[in-house]
Amino acid sequence: MAQPQVIVIGNEKGGAGKSTLAIHIVTGLLHAGRKVAVIDLDLRQRSLERFFANRAAWLKANGHELPQPIVPDMGDGKALHKADEAEQLAWFEAAYAEAKASADVILIDTPGGDTVLSRAAHSRADQIVTPMNDSFVDFDLLGQVDPVTLELLKPSIYSESVWEARKHRAITEGRQVTIDWIVVTNRLAVAEARNRRRLEERMAKLAKRVGFRVGPGLRDRVIYRELFPFGLTVADLSNDIRPVSVSLAHVAARQELRNLMQALGLDDALAPLDAAA
Repeated sequence: MAQPQVIVIGNEKGGAGKSTLAIHIVTGLLHAGRKVAVIDLDLRQRSLERFFANRAAWLKANGHELPQPIVPDMGDGKALHKADEAEQLAWFEAAYAEAKASADVILIDTPGGDTVLSRAAHSRADQIVTPMNDSFVDFDLLGQVDPVTLELLKPSIYSESVWEARKHRAITEGRQVTIDWIVVTNRLAVAEARNRRRLEERMAKLAKRVGFRVGPGLRDRVIYRELFPFGLTVADLSNDIRPVSVSLAHVAARQELRNLMQALGLDDALAPLDAAA
């Protein structure tokens, strides 16, 4: 029996847009007919879990149908947050086993920080997707630069975490394991061209050194925030499902999602997006 693909959305810094990225990847895959299970490891906030709860409630209230992910028993997030690491890991193993038995894709949204659950998720990843804001503040988590010359000095803490995950997979599986790591420039803003160029140059150097790809992310668009309370994304909009007015910005947002899915190699999700465009 084929093993499900495991996609981990990871970045130890908060505010990079992990959950926004996660919900769009999941809905893109759902519309492609994939069986997707979601595990939300942000025990306190649970944005991913709440998004799909909103989706179910809105669809029921409005008499519409849309594909839904498989959501394993997530337990009491607040209680788990206060539990010891052994109890947290036991809960994760149970949720992961439930997802593995019923899905062909498992997407895990990790919290902003180094936790035992985040490390466990990364060690199971086939693909790690890391959103990064367009600044050296976020880059500092991936690589350290010289404060005078801005030259790349060495990988930083999150790059080391991914290296540890790769090493763990190689040891436990007894073979060389390739985890596809892609860093996406998320929430792009209007930035000074010189600073952006400097950042892109350091990203390219670090990518070669630690082994990740650079891909397109999602801009900071109003439409993403407008649709969240309904549990919807731009992939869900149609003539029947349109809780907000549609504009050319929505067409651009759908193209962003298409570019993201293509960069992730999730080509089977492109046809539904093209058909709905």
